Amino acid sequence: MDIITLAEVTGSVSIIGYGLAAIGPGLGLGIVVGKTLESMARQPEMSGKLQTVMFIGLALIEVLGLLGFVAIFIA
Repeated sequence: MDIITLAEVTGSVSIIGYGLAAIGPGLGLGIVVGKTLESMARQPEMSGKLQTVMFIGLALIEVLGLLGFVAIFIA
């Protein structure tokens, strides 16, 4: 049997790391959308303002996910 060395595995370690890092933005998106919908149900008259703030928050969360993806190619 051949022993797998660390040098043979390094190519896929960054992809596994990005997969784990994608969990954070995914959870963030779910929480933001869920709380916004909950707030809209409680105060329907504020739905326009809540949607605007939600979309800004979603954009910032997505930027974090994209930065993690770009970090694979930089490192």
